[in-house]
Amino acid sequence: MRARHVAPALPIASFVIASFVIASMAAAQAGEPRAVLELFTSQGCSSCPPADRLVGQLASDPSIVALSVPIDYWDYLGWHDTLANPAHSARQRAYAHARGDGQIYTPQIVVNGAADALGSDQAAIERAIAQTDRRNGVMSLPVTLAVNNGTLNVTIAAADKAPAAAEVWLCPLAKAVPVAIGRGENRGRTITYHNVVRSWLKLGTLSAAQSSWSVPIAQIKAEGVDAAAVMVQEGSHDKPGIILGAALTDIR
Repeated sequence: MRARHVAPALPIASFVIASFVIASMAAAQAGEPRAVLELFTSQGCSSCPPADRLVGQLASDPSIVALSVPIDYWDYLGWHDTLANPAHSARQRAYAHARGDGQIYTPQIVVNGAADALGSDQAAIERAIAQTDRRNGVMSLPVTLAVNNGTLNVTIAAADKAPAAAEVWLCPLAKAVPVAIGRGENRGRTITYHNVVRSWLKLGTLSAAQSSWSVPIAQIKAEGVDAAAVMVQEGSHDKPGIILGAALTDIR
């Protein structure tokens, strides 16, 4: 495991920000998300708030599915993360094993299931998006979400060929969760967490034909859940691979 905290990123050059915006606009005009970002964060990590703020900004970009995935392994420091899930910590470890680098830290963003970056470094995140977008299959499957009569309808377009083993996951989300932190390194601060993953629901496995599922919103609407993301991912939840497609929608 790497050192617990990572130094804040240097200010981002204006041309990097401009390229990020231009790329985002192009992807938005194309009508499909270009990246899934999973921020592994902790309320007990003093280096995390800048990353949490950045995810809040990225969450408003229609070309990005930005998720907060709170981990629990810093709870021993004196503050138990109120949003953490041990399954999130296991997922982060599984990503590190899949990449082969063993790098586990907070704030860490995993990009498209394939690369990682410091969660507060927007330039590094954009580089990771560009790097993973060159990989065959990454974000290649359109995913459509629609809410009708209390039901979330999920449709995944037919693949050009039978895909490798892949799973379809539904993540109920809480779009904005302010937390007043009483102890630990962020004591006295109120931090807002964005698109917080509250649970994982496996819808099924991917086939070459078009696939669809209908999920009653009442089944997933708990613990402040007001949005949902769906991702199609190679491998399995315990052995995650690249993200083949994703989408996010409000379910209020």
